[in-house]
Amino acid sequence: MLDTSLKDQLKNIFAVLEAQYTLDIAVAPQHESRQELTEMLADVAECSDKISCRIKEGKELEFSLLKNGEPTGIKFRGVPNGHEFTSLLLAIMNADGKGKNFPDETICNRVKALKGPIHLTTYVSLTCTNCPDVVQALNAMATLNPQIHHEMVDGAIYQDEVEKLKIQGVPSVFADGKLIHVGRGEFGELLNKLEAQYGIEENTLEVKEKSYDVIVLGGGPAGSAAAIYSARKGLNVAVIAERIGGQVKETVGIENLISVPETTGNQLADNLRTHLQCYPIDLLEHRQIEKIALEDKQKILSTATGEKFSAPAVIVATGASWRKLNVSGEAEYIGRGVAFCPHCDGPFYKGKHVAVVGGGNSGIEAAIDLAGICSKVTVLEFLDNLKADQVLQEKLKSLPNVEVFVNSQTLEVIGNGDKVTGIRVKDQTTEEVRTIELDGIFVQIGLMPNSGVFREVVDTNRMGEIAIDTYCRTNIPGIYAAGDVSTVPYKQIIIAMGEGAKAALSAFEDRMRGVI
Repeated sequence: MLDTSLKDQLKNIFAVLEAQYTLDIAVAPQHESRQELTEMLADVAECSDKISCRIKEGKELEFSLLKNGEPTGIKFRGVPNGHEFTSLLLAIMNADGKGKNFPDETICNRVKALKGPIHLTTYVSLTCTNCPDVVQALNAMATLNPQIHHEMVDGAIYQDEVEKLKIQGVPSVFADGKLIHVGRGEFGELLNKLEAQYGIEENTLEVKEKSYDVIVLGGGPAGSAAAIYSARKGLNVAVIAERIGGQVKETVGIENLISVPETTGNQLADNLRTHLQCYPIDLLEHRQIEKIALEDKQKILSTATGEKFSAPAVIVATGASWRKLNVSGEAEYIGRGVAFCPHCDGPFYKGKHVAVVGGGNSGIEAAIDLAGICSKVTVLEFLDNLKADQVLQEKLKSLPNVEVFVNSQTLEVIGNGDKVTGIRVKDQTTEEVRTIELDGIFVQIGLMPNSGVFREVVDTNRMGEIAIDTYCRTNIPGIYAAGDVSTVPYKQIIIAMGEGAKAALSAFEDRMRGVI
């Protein structure tokens, strides 16, 4: 099932394994995916004398990962191929104390401090590009804390469970039967939710304070460029971010990064990390800054868990996040008919009627993608014309199952308590209010700057973007902003990279001049 070149790669990956691992398979004799699962796992086991398979009769289809004959707390209910194949490989490596996806020591200690037992179940789609991040994060947590048990469930195989739980978005994470997360999620975000639900063992976390020459907030194109340029000046640099790659990781295809004809968001994020790791930069992921204090020339940054970081120069490159409609019913039905990622959640609406709210590039791209899956796509644009590139508009016009309404204001998301059943909109020309019956709503209305706590410290504009001059300086000496979080026009990857470099050079110049 696995080709020769992939097996050779696996042999190299597994060469460092120290413990013995068993893929403990339980599968019904007549299950339609039995052969696919057993052949794939047999091929994986063939790549290392440290891995073996054990097959027994089960009611459906699943397998657990054992370490030296003992449960690791990791289970897969499904065939982990596609995007989830990496999740299987990382599960084995993590159980052996290896794998590059482990967070830093402080975050690991937070996981170890969680009170248990905790039983987690993540429902996925094998076509979802966001699901592996969540599965891999929770699997890693299970290897760090023996009180945590996690299982991945392929929703396509266990459709009865998906219907019973009324799941309409992936990944969907349940903690002891309670839905705690839907959609894209990072290690830190998931950890925060588990801490809120289960609590932590008291007096187990050591709070540390660290000082740097430059602290970069955000790990996307702007933040990565700022950190690299600062490190190349010989400065002591830290990157504090929820994730390396930032918003880029949600971009499927990238074709306008000059000198790189084509790449993906995930590949670019990996390349950013690789480049950052070429320098002595502290990468502090899975964190959000909740407070900033100014003490003379020092900026003191604090997280919710009590960590403190200080530096005379702070470069804010926190990017932007998807905007929400902020109308009645939207929050209630997120994951139950309201979605933000057509690539991940589109397959749930096969043969159904959906709306796309937003007529920019992202909205029209989403409508084109969904038209190949759904029976009907309704595009709703607030303005009097679409703002997407002409080539996208022409493609949209060629699709027979797409309708477009401009001057349409979304008033309410309507549901029956379990799922979305419609959307209420107003025609801004005629003032007519009507309800469109449908099965799902994909919100694609642009981005909102992640300026957060800095809005109380530096000047921002009406939209919350941090105001900067042509050198990326804010009104506070020693605080700079770069990329989508700032007032720089045109939110593009290549522009963000340039702005990050510019901010770093400005900070270095100010340091040399004694300004900071």
